[in-house]
Order: sequence, then structure tokens, then C-alpha cells
Amino acid sequence: MKWEGNRESTNVEDQRGSGGGGGGFGLGGRSIGIGTVVLALIGWGVFGINPLTTIGVLSGGGSPAPTQQGPAKAPPANDQGAKFVSTVLASTEDVWSDIFTKGGAQYRAPRLVLFTGVTRTACGTGQSAMGPFYCPGDQKVYLDMDFFNTMSRQLGAPGEFARAYVVAHEVGHHVQNLLGISGKVDAMRGRVSEREQNALSVRLELQADCYAGIWANRSQQAKSWLEQGDIESAVNAAQQIGDDKLQREATGTVRPDSFTHGSSAQRVRWFTQGYKTGSVQSCDTFQAGSL
Repeated sequence: MKWEGNRESTNVEDQRGSGGGGGGFGLGGRSIGIGTVVLALIGWGVFGINPLTTIGVLSGGGSPAPTQQGPAKAPPANDQGAKFVSTVLASTEDVWSDIFTKGGAQYRAPRLVLFTGVTRTACGTGQSAMGPFYCPGDQKVYLDMDFFNTMSRQLGAPGEFARAYVVAHEVGHHVQNLLGISGKVDAMRGRVSEREQNALSVRLELQADCYAGIWANRSQQAKSWLEQGDIESAVNAAQQIGDDKLQREATGTVRPDSFTHGSSAQRVRWFTQGYKTGSVQSCDTFQAGSL
């Protein structure tokens, strides 16, 4: 992926070192080492849209924690990992600004927060064990970049474009928030059964995958920055974090009714759908008869 030299976003906050952390991934006050349990949790939390509930569960509930006060700190200029994330985020800003403008609307870009271990958000306390997530309460994407190492070493999803897919998926959730889609889904919580809520969550996640595919399509048209194997690495990442694969590896069984993000095949299908079409209309997972 030929990303160096492209515009970097200024919407990146560096909170690394300002919060807690240490010894493994934290979960509800306990520290758990990397293993099948954590992989299962990552599969549940990675690319998550609903920290209003998931963070509450993981941190014991309660009122949303206040966000960090004071001016936001930018990442160091020589931090290559942060430069990569900032460049990908800038590209999502360009793509979605163009799409919104052509649709007669204005795109409000999210901020992306780099953190380590734990962090305070408008949705509660976020933790690395949840994987990257988006908080609609403050319109921020939260990312512990150690997750990229976990992708490569534990999940079998290496590659820069696989990492870019992570960022683009979370920005996809921001787009859903701006369009009112995630709000409608969240409003159903408590009014439908757990099984039905899980099914809605799957459709939300697959749509975010499709939106990530749209970004891949449009950014490639604008920059021609993809190299051989890049799309394959993103498709592989989508495949590796399917609910069925992670459940099978963690427990030896698969429970489709408990899926919240979609199967490997579904995630690959919808990312590919967005990439092939570049069309928002093609990503309406809620009207799709079959996922």
C-alpha cells in the first residue's frame, strides 16, 4: 500500500500513556492474558458499534464516564504507525466528504483517539480487549494500536491494508451514526428479543464492512495506492474475524443465533460488495433478503 506522502488528518488525538493499562487485556477489573478467551472477546468487540451497551457490560455499567478534558495532543511527527492511521483517516474524510456533498449534505468527520489499555469515552470506559470501537456519544473512533499486532500474530490477518480496513470499518459506523441508522437500531434495544437484536447488530456490522469497501473503491480511484495483495489482505481480515470462525476456535462450536457481527463469508461478501460497486445504495443490508 503506497500511503506515504499522502495527506494526514489532523483529527487524531494521542492519549497513549495518559490512562491505565499493563499486564494483558483488562476486562471488568480483571486482567486476562492473550488466548482463546481474549480472541473470542476481540471477535465480539472488534469493529463494534454499540459501546453504549458493550462498554457498560464490560465495565460494570453506570453512567457514561467523562471524556478527557483539555487540548488534544497530536501524535509525534516521527511515529510511523500514527502517520499511517492519520493518512488512512484523511482518505476516509476525502471519500465520505465527496459522497455526502454529492448527496446534498455536509460530512462531519470523526476524531480518532489513540490509546493504550483503557480510556474514558462519552460511552463509558473503553478497554483494549474490546478491539477498536466507535462511540456515537462523542463521535470518536478509539484504537489501541497494539490491536494491529494481535491481528497479525493471533488472528492471522497481517498487512497494512488489513489495518486500513479496520479504520475504514469504524469510520463506517460513524457514517451510520450521521445517517441515523445506528440510532434506529439502538432504539430497538429492549423492544425486541436478544436473538432479534443480534440479527440487527449483524446487519449493522455488515453494512459497516460494505462502507469500508466503498472507501477502498473510491480511495483507489483517487490515489491508485493499492498494490498486489492489498485487497486480499483486507478480505482475509474480514474472514478471520467472522463470528463463526472465532466461536469455533474459542469453544469448538458455532451458535448462529448469538452472532453479532456476521459470519466470515458474510463479512467478505459485504466488503467485496462495497469495493466492487462503490455505491452506498448497494450496502443496504437491512433490506437484503439474504446476507
